[in-house]
Amino acid sequence: MALCARGWALCARGLRLGALPRPGLCGTRGVRSSNPFTRQQEEEWRRRNRSAVGYIAAAAVGMVGLSYAAVPLYRLYCQATGLGGTAGAGRGAERIERMEPVRDRVIRVTFNADTHASMQWNFKPQQSEIYVVPGETALAFYKAKNPTDKPVIGISTYNVVPFEAGQYFNKIQCFCFEEQRLNPQEEVDMPVFFYIDPEFAEDPKMAKVDLITLSYTFFEAKEGQKLPLPGYQ
Repeated sequence: MALCARGWALCARGLRLGALPRPGLCGTRGVRSSNPFTRQQEEEWRRRNRSAVGYIAAAAVGMVGLSYAAVPLYRLYCQATGLGGTAGAGRGAERIERMEPVRDRVIRVTFNADTHASMQWNFKPQQSEIYVVPGETALAFYKAKNPTDKPVIGISTYNVVPFEAGQYFNKIQCFCFEEQRLNPQEEVDMPVFFYIDPEFAEDPKMAKVDLITLSYTFFEAKEGQKLPLPGYQ
C-alpha cells in the first residue's frame, strides 16, 4: 500500500509538471519523473536569462549616462559652432592679436539680465549698451547681489540674438556655466570680455544686422537642476 501511494504521488507530480505518466508506471518500484526538461536544459535557460538581464541592465546604465552627457556635449557643440544663438569660445591669443578692426561696421550690443522664478538674487547689467566694431575687443559688466540671509549658489546660461550672429560673438572671459556662490548681502561685479569676429562683416546674411543682444539668465544651483539648452530657454 505504501509503495502504491508513493507511486500515485509521483504520478500526480508528473501531471502538475505537464507530463503524462507512462502505462504501468504507478505502483512499481524505481519510479522516475517523466518531466521532459532535463537539469542540463534548465541550467542553460538560467544562464541565458542571467545574460539577458545583464544586457538589459547595461543598456539602462548606458541610457542614463547618455542623458547626463547630452547637455554638456550639446553645450560644447553650441559654443564651437554658435548654434542656437550661443556665443562661440575665444579663438586664442594669437587670433586676437592679429585681428584687424573693421572700422566702417559699427554694431550696437545691448545687454539683458534675467533670473529664474526660484532665484532670489538681484541681477542686472551695469551698462545698457555699448558700440563695437568687428575685430575689436570689448568689456562689459553685470552686477549680482544676494539680498537674503543665507548663502546662495547660482549658475547662468546665455544666448545671443539674432541667433545667426552667435557664431561670430566670441567670449574671451565670462561667468556662464560656472557656479557662483554669494554670501548673505554680498554683491559682486561679473565681467564679460568679448569680441565680434571680423568675418561678421563679410557674411552677406549679417549685412543688415547692426544690433546684437547678449542675454544671461541666473538659476539657483541645486542638485538635479537641469539647465535649458543654450539659445532655447
